Amino acid sequence: MQRYLHVLRLFWSAAIAAEMEYRINFVLAALSSLGNLSGSLFGVSLFYRNGYTFQGWSWEEALVVLGIFTILQGFSASFLAPNLNHIVDHIQQGTLDFVLLKPINSQFWLSTRTLSPWGLPDLFFGMGLIAYAGRNLQLTLTDYLLSTAPLLFGFVILYSLWFMLGATSVWFVKIYNVTEVLRGLLEAGRYPMVAYPAAYRFFFTFVVPVAFLTTIPAEAMLGRFQLGWLVGAGILALALLLVASTFWRFALRFYTSASS
Repeated sequence: MQRYLHVLRLFWSAAIAAEMEYRINFVLAALSSLGNLSGSLFGVSLFYRNGYTFQGWSWEEALVVLGIFTILQGFSASFLAPNLNHIVDHIQQGTLDFVLLKPINSQFWLSTRTLSPWGLPDLFFGMGLIAYAGRNLQLTLTDYLLSTAPLLFGFVILYSLWFMLGATSVWFVKIYNVTEVLRGLLEAGRYPMVAYPAAYRFFFTFVVPVAFLTTIPAEAMLGRFQLGWLVGAGILALALLLVASTFWRFALRFYTSASS
């Protein structure tokens, strides 16, 4: 574990040093994040403008969901997209051969090799939005801590789904459209699940588990703590992580390398 932490520190320090050569990109990323957040706020406000509310969700409570969704966007932009989208490039260009020859777990290498600071504005804006809504809702530190576990489970679920899609590039090579479909489905997480008809709620809970990414952490933060959903989120996160690891090893059996 200590060796992997040391490698991770080297990976990320080198990645940040390389990215910060283009500091203006951070300003542009911040402006883009602010624009996206403004658009999301406008979209949510359309539902509440004329007195309509999502059943059981006030304006501030809906903002908590949007804040968690924005944090997930920042997590994806900082950690997932810079690494997992490049699995396709490694397979297409044959550089995965060099990854497999390294004395380190290939999944760890592919998942953590780089870090992009351009997702940090989304992380900060998301936390700021939650802090603003939490102040109006009079949330306590305990309320915030209760959402930590389901939010971490959401990170693991999102990573596992994204990595498994990346692993399919062993067979299909170019899967950029598939990952865009996943990102499009995850857009549903910017609203509480009650905003959707029953059929869609079932789909976004048990087929594509969007509800576990935003709505369930938000409910935990708002004091609507349900042990069953928390346990379910933990089991789903662990199961998907194990499936992703197993699926990657299975996919490597079909990888013929660049020289064969």
